[in-house]
Amino acid sequence: MSEELIQIRHRGQVAELWLNRPDRHNALDERLIHDLHLSLDKLVDNSTVRVIVLCGAGESFCAGADLDWMRRAASLEGEDNYRDARTLASLLHAIATCSKPVVARVQGSAYGGGVGLIAACDIAVGIQDATFALPEVRLGLAAATISPYLLAAMGARRARRLVLTGERFTAMQARDWGLLHDVVGLESLDAKVERITDMLLEGGPHAQAITKDAMIEFDGEPFSTQLMESTARRLAQVRVSLEGREGVAAFLEKRSPSWAPVPKQEKAA
Repeated sequence: MSEELIQIRHRGQVAELWLNRPDRHNALDERLIHDLHLSLDKLVDNSTVRVIVLCGAGESFCAGADLDWMRRAASLEGEDNYRDARTLASLLHAIATCSKPVVARVQGSAYGGGVGLIAACDIAVGIQDATFALPEVRLGLAAATISPYLLAAMGARRARRLVLTGERFTAMQARDWGLLHDVVGLESLDAKVERITDMLLEGGPHAQAITKDAMIEFDGEPFSTQLMESTARRLAQVRVSLEGREGVAAFLEKRSPSWAPVPKQEKAA
């Protein structure tokens, strides 16, 4: 793995994944995509990591596809072309289906595939000055691999407008349209992200994984007897799990569950 492209920083049970091509505005190419995917897989396999935060170094979060990569990709044909396109699709799928909560820390602007990275995360916080765009059609390309995540985050009609026009939109619009959950000043970004990760650490890790999987599977499903049965089965399974029993016992005994971090005031004492 090219260590300089991705940096991993640990903060207790929170791991930060940093896109580290600030000189290229963290533009995506085959090496960055490969290294990011590999780093994500390592964090998923690390039992000490509970929450993952996706970050960008420098003034931009992610400028989308690197121009040199686009030139190389344009020369590929057949299966080579497909395999290259699949790398980004596979990365986005891995982020969206990650068993651990993934938070996007959007400290700067994002375009194209960078917007896709944000949309694939569970929670996204961005700064007020960030701008966004999906300019693929202006290059004669299609926002294909990122489209499922745009649809899930922003809704079909809004996403169609943005991918067809390629227009820029602001952080406040991104929040109103579902891409971002919160918009703050740059000076407040880390504090906001920390508050969110602290809340995530209060949840049971197994329960969070089960809930994420259910939300993905049931999204868009019509209300039906089959859906009812499936949701009931999941609840029944999690209630008798060790984590489920511990959580209920902790609540009844008015104590913190075993997975919850020690409150900061207790650490300070």
